[in-house]
Amino acid sequence: MNKKEVFKLAKGFRGRAKNCIRIARERVEKALQYSYRDRRNKKRDMRSLWIQRINAGTRQHGLNYGNFMHGLMKENIQLNRKVLSEISMHEPYSFKALVDISHNAFPGNKAASAPKKEGLAILV
Repeated sequence: MNKKEVFKLAKGFRGRAKNCIRIARERVEKALQYSYRDRRNKKRDMRSLWIQRINAGTRQHGLNYGNFMHGLMKENIQLNRKVLSEISMHEPYSFKALVDISHNAFPGNKAASAPKKEGLAILV
């Protein structure tokens, strides 16, 4: 990179990092490394946020995230996590319908029946 490009990218930096070419070049190079890394981290963070939102929505209806997603997969409902998180926030009735579909699709999601009382527990 020539001097002009480096100073253009170093605009807004503090101290000598904006007007001393050697320091500006180092700071710009490091800033570009950070931006490259964080473009990937941003995708990771957004996916994590979507999963947290879906999990919060499903737990309100008595189901956890893993069983919800497994039930959707069994029913061949192909909505991605971004769309599911938006539905859970802005369309609660639609999300409830999805939770019900998922709940009925997977035998592990069936509500547990009350345990039978045996022995002395019957008398109490």
